Amino acid sequence: MGYTTSGIRNIALVRQAGAGKTSLVETLLLQAGATRSRGSLPRGTTVSDFDPQEKRLQHSLDSTICSFDYNGTHINLIDTPGYPDFLGRTLSVLEAVEAVALVVSAVCPLDTFTQRLMEFARERELCRLVIVNKIDSRDARAADVLQQLRESFGPECLPLNLPAGAGDGVVDCFFQPHGRAADFSSVEAAHTQIIDQVVELDEKLMALYLEQGEELSPEQLHDPFEQALREGHLVPVCFTSAEGGAGVAELLQVFERLMPNPAEGNPPPFLKGTGENATRVAVAPDPGRHVIAHVFKVSIDPYVGKLGVLRVHQGTIRPGSQLFVGDARKPIKIAHLFRLLGKDTSEITAAVPGDICAIAKVDELHLDAVLHDSHDEDEYHLKPVVYPPAMLGMAIEPERRGDEQRLADTLHKLTAEDPCVRIEHHAAVNETVLYGMGEFHLRVLLERMTERYGVHVKTHPPSIPYRETITRPAEGHCRHKKQTGGAGQFGEVYLRVEALGRGVGFEFVDDVVGGAIPGQYIPAVEKGVRQVLSEGALAGFPIQDVRVTVTDGKHHPVDSKEVAFVSAGRKAFLDALGKATPIVLEPIMRLEITAPASAIGDITGDLATKRARINGNNSLPGQRATLNAFVPLAEITEYQSRLKALTGGQGAYTMELSHYDPVPARKQQELVQAWRPRTEEE
Repeated sequence: MGYTTSGIRNIALVRQAGAGKTSLVETLLLQAGATRSRGSLPRGTTVSDFDPQEKRLQHSLDSTICSFDYNGTHINLIDTPGYPDFLGRTLSVLEAVEAVALVVSAVCPLDTFTQRLMEFARERELCRLVIVNKIDSRDARAADVLQQLRESFGPECLPLNLPAGAGDGVVDCFFQPHGRAADFSSVEAAHTQIIDQVVELDEKLMALYLEQGEELSPEQLHDPFEQALREGHLVPVCFTSAEGGAGVAELLQVFERLMPNPAEGNPPPFLKGTGENATRVAVAPDPGRHVIAHVFKVSIDPYVGKLGVLRVHQGTIRPGSQLFVGDARKPIKIAHLFRLLGKDTSEITAAVPGDICAIAKVDELHLDAVLHDSHDEDEYHLKPVVYPPAMLGMAIEPERRGDEQRLADTLHKLTAEDPCVRIEHHAAVNETVLYGMGEFHLRVLLERMTERYGVHVKTHPPSIPYRETITRPAEGHCRHKKQTGGAGQFGEVYLRVEALGRGVGFEFVDDVVGGAIPGQYIPAVEKGVRQVLSEGALAGFPIQDVRVTVTDGKHHPVDSKEVAFVSAGRKAFLDALGKATPIVLEPIMRLEITAPASAIGDITGDLATKRARINGNNSLPGQRATLNAFVPLAEITEYQSRLKALTGGQGAYTMELSHYDPVPARKQQELVQAWRPRTEEE
């Protein structure tokens, strides 16, 4: 292996769609000598997109680790998906790097997804770099893109180099700011600007630079440059062409000489304990201390098994090491350690702090698991990432009877790989619902279930979780009496129902006096009531926000049995509900939309047609805005495609359940007519 922590660079490439990131990775690998030829997206020969599904769709669907050596520096380059639906897979790998390189196109304007990625990197205190690709395109507007970067992310976005010769090369603005003229701006001015930005953080250097007029060397600037990156005081901008090769060698030089090594980046946010008791703990990139590593990617292959990709933060891992997974009492033994270059693996003898490696066939590994070799580090975990909630749901069921367990196992594997996949079972309607980030995300998941795991499913839109309640108090009564040849059944119940506040739930009160109903039969009455609660009485939906008070009844010393009071309680409750003017409630969602400010008017008008209640909007940097509203779930089950059309794909939203409100009278009538109550078993 031959390198130490100071010789490692961990960089994640993130991008806007269409920025040419996968092509840029291919050119970087070829330039560094890691590959012999440049892969092609149309031919499906790229290092990053090696999965058959990625080749067919020509989209990166998962992150790919590309480890290679360049000029004595070991670079772990992580290529992440550029499609917004796979944001969860991108955010999870950012925990493993010191630097995030945002790849944007010199042809296209910045989008909302790009801005969200940069905000996340800034919040996690990661060093940031922007790469403007496609500078040799006929439609390139590199100067406009640089201006937009400064408007969106701040004046700290400063060029390290500038396009020259209509994009056929770049001219250095930092190391050697001399040579041919740039296509726009002034190389000397850019050099002065970036030096001024760096020396602001070092008073001694500033004095040398300003008072004595000394020319500062890159070596003198190294430490304050790293400090500027750590503090977000500087976001360097580099220009490249993946197709023509312009700026690629210079970019590798930037990776090697200017990007932080694991000891120079901001320390990872490790915590010990849970909840409010969690405290920040220091983890040092020292190869001689206890091992601390974390799993930032999990992939499951039906033939290879589970592969966990991990970042070592402290200590040294070797084959034969025994490590604990989280708080487990029993350690796992590391049989092999692998370096990754796309789908290719090579075995290594050790992983030092800052390194990225993989472990195969260890079932205990899971996303965000912390590995350590001492119980002193029990309860260690990284500060949790707040992933965007999966909004779009699809009800699924196996095509073949008997495949229920295979489907459950497959869904478990999908959730293990992707933090933005969510599975819910809605017991009231007996539906399993698969939630994803969007239509493309769900399509990829369904194809993966079929192609990789051989599970075929039927799909349909998920049912709206309506509820029922009452609007006025009422009383109910039932005398249940059955007489056969032997012992009979007898139970009589009187009860009262009252409406509770929205969201309170259900209350059952025993107000029987004098032993009219013996205490041992009261649970049976409640059981009968709860049967109606789950089945509904008006349109077949669960009942909520109701108090049921049992007031009186009768029993028989011989014929009274539990089954009699279950039936009496059930029918008495149904009797009371019929008099209490029941209504159907619908879920109202709290919706927050982030979109270009210019689209907010159209979004507001569209929501007005969906029975929405607008709750205000706020401006954001970069000509964006947020809008808050309360909207019935039934009106926005397919809102993602609508928002995409209104914003040109630039809008995003989150929603959560706020409360339940009565449905409109016409809709209630439709739901009641559509319900066919089960025949009473009397």
